[in-house]
Amino acid sequence: MRHGDKINNLGRTKSHRDALLSNLASQLIAHKRIVTTLAKAKTLRTYVEPLITKSKENTTHQRRIVFSYLQDKEAIKELFDVVSVKIAGRPGGYTRVIKLGTRPGDNAEMAMIELVDFNEIYGKGKEDKKETGRRTRRAGGAKKKTTAEATPAATVEQPATPAEEAAPETEEKA
Repeated sequence: MRHGDKINNLGRTKSHRDALLSNLASQLIAHKRIVTTLAKAKTLRTYVEPLITKSKENTTHQRRIVFSYLQDKEAIKELFDVVSVKIAGRPGGYTRVIKLGTRPGDNAEMAMIELVDFNEIYGKGKEDKKETGRRTRRAGGAKKKTTAEATPAATVEQPATPAEEAAPETEEKA
């Protein structure tokens, strides 16, 4: 029975699995997206997201903790200098797993795992409204205004008459 055993062992020993996830995490940080099997991508997500969270605090202690997982100096530099700056305002969910179908050779389910903030296709609208402070996940917020408060009579714009439209043009020419 496997009651309470939530880790996916990926058919490997502990040392082999640690080496695999370390290498996959280093490549994900270096290339910002990688293609692998679905099971490895889902396991990698739980491995790399805490490391990215640790990179938000750029201290020697945090660098040493992350280095103990990755064992790659170039990946550490990239993570703390480039990635952590870009994900500073995000409260979690740094990766995205996209299913790609099956691999022709052995019919294994393939997936692409990528860092969310480095995808230009999905992130176009979010560049304009970056938040610097922390966000909470609480519901609620401001109460909705009634329709009378939302559109007071004084602020309702009425279409201009042709004579009013022509008047500013004559002032500009003078």
